[in-house]
Amino acid sequence: MAREYFPGVSAIRYEGPDSKNPLAFKHYNPKEKVAGKSMADHFRFAACYWHCMKNGGGDPFGPGTRNMPWNTASSDPMGVARDTMDAMFEFLTKLGVKFWCFHDRDIAPEGRTLAESHRNLDQIVAIAKKKQIETGTQLLWGTANLFSNPRYMSGAATSPFPEVFAYAAAQVKKAMEVTHELKGQGYTFWGGREGYDMLLNTDMKRELDHLGAFLNMAVDFKKKIGFKGQFYIEPKPKEPTKHQYDFDAAACHAFLMTYGLVNDFKLNIEANHATLAGHSMHHDLEYAASNGILGSIDANRGDELLGWDTDQFPTSIYETTLVSLVLLKHGGFKTGGLNFDAKVRRQSVDPVDLFYAHIGGMDAFARGLKIAARCVKDGRIEKLVRDRYNGWGKDLGKKIEAGKLDFTALEKIALSSPEPEARSGRQELIENILNEYI
Repeated sequence: MAREYFPGVSAIRYEGPDSKNPLAFKHYNPKEKVAGKSMADHFRFAACYWHCMKNGGGDPFGPGTRNMPWNTASSDPMGVARDTMDAMFEFLTKLGVKFWCFHDRDIAPEGRTLAESHRNLDQIVAIAKKKQIETGTQLLWGTANLFSNPRYMSGAATSPFPEVFAYAAAQVKKAMEVTHELKGQGYTFWGGREGYDMLLNTDMKRELDHLGAFLNMAVDFKKKIGFKGQFYIEPKPKEPTKHQYDFDAAACHAFLMTYGLVNDFKLNIEANHATLAGHSMHHDLEYAASNGILGSIDANRGDELLGWDTDQFPTSIYETTLVSLVLLKHGGFKTGGLNFDAKVRRQSVDPVDLFYAHIGGMDAFARGLKIAARCVKDGRIEKLVRDRYNGWGKDLGKKIEAGKLDFTALEKIALSSPEPEARSGRQELIENILNEYI
């Protein structure tokens, strides 16, 4: 019988906003219907293996601070991997989250050879497969870690060295196979070191061409094995490289169109990555959704006073409301879900802190969803936006959008028309209305 790693925690229940129990949901009620759909179906919450189980609390200025019991009970790396899988599914079951995500090297240790790494992964995947069946848990997406090992210090698919490209292809091939074996609903590509630190030693065009070729090979292999899951690219502008080629949603979109991949990929948008690109999460989500490439979400936040990817749990009701407004506006997830790619703070060293963090994030999104649903139902903000653009529903606007007028015709209209009047964007009013709901 598997060891219990969270002995002081029972199944997390919804107790309502008046509850003082820190191990209960105050706002997230998975069965509650909001805008015609249950909260569970709106969010499809997932927990990530790397931050939940394998993050030791290290930062750029010091080593880890957490010695979680699943990482210390065995001296055998494969024993640790088995213990960690037990802990992960105990955590998911008690939290009531039905999806999870992983990197290949999170769940199984890297061996002395690629063949040994493959064997290690197969053994742990067999355990994960059994646990998924026992618990009813599903894999939201899998991925390969192509950034931690020193072989990838200059990139993986964009490495200057073809031997590294080949190794990365073999690792992704295996990661795709095990994701398929676990009936994963998607597979994510995050270019951890697919970028450059210095342009003077970089052939950018060649690297981009190689990355495009690599992803096209992945599409071909996906079809070969019959994997039906969605492919995702996860934008991030920098860190660890100075500049990454998957800079933001717009850059990824342009890349996908350039290399003929736009029909095969959607985006996995992460909040902290968007802010590192100088955007808001709202911006990258809206861009992706408006262009039909929003696939999944990694939910977290950064610290506005720090310059790196802090991956903190989302607790801002304002931000979760904006995310929910985008999801409601565009019909919710067609694929993917909301994965907490977030880690507890370095000073949070107890296993129970994982529950406090996820409960807080899930409650924050539940509140944001209910606020957004009231906002949409009331329709005041939508009406203000519709009124602002109402000229495009009239004769001139219709002709422009239909492509029936050229510059010469437009100049003639402008010369014979009065000066366009300035009209308010009503920004302050819209902010006030949103705050009424919050």
